[in-house]
Amino acid sequence: MKVIVIGCTHAGTAAVINTQALYPDAQITVYERNNNISFLSCGIALNVAGVVPDSNSLFYSSPEQLQELGVNTKMEHDVLAVDIAGKKVKVKDLKSGNEFEDTYDKLIVTLGSWPIVPRFEGGELENIVLCKNYYHAQAIIEKAKDAKNVVVIGAGYIGVELAEAFEMLGKNTTLIDAETRIMNKYLDKTYTDMAETAFKDHGVNLALSQKVSKFEGTDGKVSKVVTDKGEYEADLVALCIGFAPNTKLLAGQLDMLPNGAIVIDEYMQTSQPDVFAAGDCCVVSYNPTNEKRYVPLATNAVRMGTLVARNLVKPTLKYMGTQSTSGIKIYQHNIAATGLTEEAAKNTAGVDAASVTITAPYRPAFMPTHEDATVTLVYDKTTRRVLGGQIISAIDLTQYMNTLSVVIQNEMTVEELAMVDFFFQPYFNSPWSLLNTVALAAIDQ
Repeated sequence: MKVIVIGCTHAGTAAVINTQALYPDAQITVYERNNNISFLSCGIALNVAGVVPDSNSLFYSSPEQLQELGVNTKMEHDVLAVDIAGKKVKVKDLKSGNEFEDTYDKLIVTLGSWPIVPRFEGGELENIVLCKNYYHAQAIIEKAKDAKNVVVIGAGYIGVELAEAFEMLGKNTTLIDAETRIMNKYLDKTYTDMAETAFKDHGVNLALSQKVSKFEGTDGKVSKVVTDKGEYEADLVALCIGFAPNTKLLAGQLDMLPNGAIVIDEYMQTSQPDVFAAGDCCVVSYNPTNEKRYVPLATNAVRMGTLVARNLVKPTLKYMGTQSTSGIKIYQHNIAATGLTEEAAKNTAGVDAASVTITAPYRPAFMPTHEDATVTLVYDKTTRRVLGGQIISAIDLTQYMNTLSVVIQNEMTVEELAMVDFFFQPYFNSPWSLLNTVALAAIDQ
């Protein structure tokens, strides 16, 4: 069996390693534009802030490791075209410039995503950077050394983490977003208010409800960001607006969403036989609403890449879907979320949503410390099914949202969650778990 893998970050790496383990006689070839694989971009902000001093520690595999497994690893090779009907690809060796064709029995598409870069006036100026891969991380760290005024555009997880990192480096930092709240796709207002207060307390300028109109520069380098409501000095600008599927290579050959995300079934199979896809280039099954969505997350990518290998020869192991569970630390706040926010649930057709929020000590008052945690539970008032949740606390209680993710995946109700058996030990929790307690509040509401 001849297998070609296009792209090798998280989904690609998982697909390659598992395919080789399951089918040791397969001839596996990886084509990757870069000279590295498996870079954890979620660690870039930690690297910028110096919490993780070595960028190389953010890799968890390497081309050499794949080669040692017997995989034909072709770094710095760009796939120019794919002929699905003919089961062949056209490839360019970026070092030599040579072009050649290769054939396959099975094709694994793990092209990933790429940052969204709107066409701003002045967008060609120097010191406007992206935040996605190893090279971006190196550019940010190097350019930040001499920067005094840093502007981050986009207040999703990556943007807020970078803003915190630049502030920790002593930079005059501005965070711009067109929305009224930071991290509004992931968290309800109770939680974003706390995070915004932390940013303001640390001197970060939040420029919300503002749209960037252009960049101005001096001597070819950016010096100012202009929005519809203000102007901000900038020696360095980080674009963190979002990501889009990197799938133009296969446009017109595979079924896709309007944004280019490849449509797959529960076995990672695309609309064409013997072509599989995984990771940020394709859709996921979003369990809270039972629909296909584009949710680019490394955790999804690794699972999906593993499933490709399991289902490469015949449908074997189904994809269970995702709750888009995530976590973030902003200064003293440990925050996590899963499923729908209350705002998103109320905007979802067919859902009569409600939510309840509690603030309570995470363990008994007789313990030396017993910090408060704030927890929200989102549920459907009609079916009583749990749809989502969020937590914030000064100590790390984020694993509660991993538990709630399983609750959502298994379509449990608030009544069932209220009576689930959780252990009690005073060092760790109270007789009623925080999840029990918030579910009981939902019942009483």
